[in-house]
Amino acid sequence: MIGFQSIAIGSFNIGLLPLVFAIIITMVLGLQIFRKGFWKKIYSDRNISFAGKYLIFIMLPLMARYGADVAPQIREILQVGWVFIIQEIGNLGTVLIGLPIALLLGLRREAIGATLGIGREGELAYISEKYTLESKEGRGVLSIYIIGTLFGAIFFSVFAPLLLDLGIRVEALAMASGVGSGSMMSAASATLVARIPEMESTILAYASASQLLTSFLGTFTMVFLAAPLQRFMYKTLVRGDK
Repeated sequence: MIGFQSIAIGSFNIGLLPLVFAIIITMVLGLQIFRKGFWKKIYSDRNISFAGKYLIFIMLPLMARYGADVAPQIREILQVGWVFIIQEIGNLGTVLIGLPIALLLGLRREAIGATLGIGREGELAYISEKYTLESKEGRGVLSIYIIGTLFGAIFFSVFAPLLLDLGIRVEALAMASGVGSGSMMSAASATLVARIPEMESTILAYASASQLLTSFLGTFTMVFLAAPLQRFMYKTLVRGDK
């Protein structure tokens, strides 16, 4: 019923997706003061455990949608395919930069879940399988997932058009939109389309292709590069803490 909401602040349009409102409503109703009667059954330990284990399955239809958006523009995308692959190196930034900062802030094992990536579906699935979402690592990735849902879309809605005004090509920004988050990608690409509506098909195709490759190649980057690098850095920076 709430749907997609757009808030204009000066020359910027901040897009708020339904997912943002769903998270807020769920968090409010989950407060202890509301956990009575019917809501107590909804937020039972059994239901919470079930949601934590099977959250990843509701993300699968989103992957199919990405493929449908990419297909019509596949020739154009293949011409710059190497750029999409190179941008995956950027996924290591959360480990190289984020992990030391998280440790300085006092986090320990929570930092493993919080800095493995941007805390979206791929990281959520990996941490869930390796550590479970009830672990300290699981709490770390869930925290980043929720924060990214609430504020990530807002940040991208402002940041993408700002970079456009600084002279960065819209194709580059569309590719950069696919960071592995459906809400962030949608927010960034929607604001770009609002600014340059005549390039809507190109923007959505580049953003979807980048998102698809990030979801696919990003998994291998995370498992074979980011995770081993993170374990090495964690053992080096936090000696004696398993």
